[in-house]
Amino acid sequence: MQSETTDTLLLSLLRENARLSTAEIARRLGLSRTTVQSRIERLERQGVIGGYTVRVRDDHERRHIRAQIMITVRPRQMTPVVTALRAISDVRTLHSVSGPYDLVALGVVPTVEGMDVLTDRIGAIDGVERTTSSIILSTKFER
Repeated sequence: MQSETTDTLLLSLLRENARLSTAEIARRLGLSRTTVQSRIERLERQGVIGGYTVRVRDDHERRHIRAQIMITVRPRQMTPVVTALRAISDVRTLHSVSGPYDLVALGVVPTVEGMDVLTDRIGAIDGVERTTSSIILSTKFER
């Protein structure tokens, strides 16, 4: 149990800032640097940590139009629709969800016109039945 709690705290620190030094993480967790390094290496080996990425500040992203695009997929068309969406670089993330929609995509483009083009492009994918979009006004927090 303690090990799981420590790993959860370690992952939380890495989510906030993956560039924290091992020494700083160790200080915050009250562990030795070698223990922290061993835990990180184990989590990477186990695939719990799948990689590291850059998170762009909200004020920089605000220069772009961001929208959640909810997508309804026709029966048995999920795989080709996901493949087509993966090929669109303006689609940043794609989640399979429960409820009235099958997928939720995050679209990021420079202009409102670009969002119109993106949603039309998604709607034209063979197997997409319907889309509904919501423009993101701001991000209150992200972990």
